[in-house]
Amino acid sequence: MDDSEDVQGTVIGLGTVVALGLYVYGRFVADTILGLDPTMLAITVFGATFGALALLHGAYGRQDFGVAHGVAAVGLFLLAPASSGPRVLGGYLLLLVGGVYIAVVTLRVRREQRATTG
Repeated sequence: MDDSEDVQGTVIGLGTVVALGLYVYGRFVADTILGLDPTMLAITVFGATFGALALLHGAYGRQDFGVAHGVAAVGLFLLAPASSGPRVLGGYLLLLVGGVYIAVVTLRVRREQRATTG
């Protein structure tokens, strides 16, 4: 997503701020938000953030990043309402797979960019 790093940062920033805001509100102000658990809402918002990033990466031609962010989003959506061991484990595994791929490819792209500009 070379041409849209600012968009990616903005999406991540907004999603993180909203998720943290929900969590903090639930932790310090009220036990629920519209009858829902604030932690679950925060994780769901963060999952939606990864879903938006998946769409953005797909639109900019980085389908591999799109799939990786989509896998991480599904992991978060599984994790948010999870109360059983298998769902929690499945969510964490999907987050791990998507996150590791994103990290490895991001490091590789940055290294290639430094090699061509340096």
